[in-house]
Amino acid sequence: MSHAPQLYTLYQQLLEQSQLLLRLARQGLWDDLIICETDYVNAVHLLARLTQENEPSVQVQEQLRPTLRIILDNEAEVKDLLQARMNELAKLVGQSSIQKTVLSTYSNQGGHVLVPQSNPEIN
Repeated sequence: MSHAPQLYTLYQQLLEQSQLLLRLARQGLWDDLIICETDYVNAVHLLARLTQENEPSVQVQEQLRPTLRIILDNEAEVKDLLQARMNELAKLVGQSSIQKTVLSTYSNQGGHVLVPQSNPEIN
């Protein structure tokens, strides 16, 4: 029994979900992306299980190849955007850590401002 129609439908749904993830990543809607990612991962697992149970014919694989290429390209771009976001967050955390250190050091001064005094030997 051929599962080709079901495979085509699942690949199309996966493509639509990958396009949604890419759109959310491009817009910086990270919370929404994380929520939708669960559906995407579940669809990938379902597709993997179905293809393991009944390996598609070479003809079906060839027909699905362009869709799979787009899905993989979308995944790669989402991954790049996520990496850029992680780098941005790491930079912000680093800046926050530096600010915390400066504030801690300043507060250890007891709130006293240290002002250079003139040296009487120079005058």
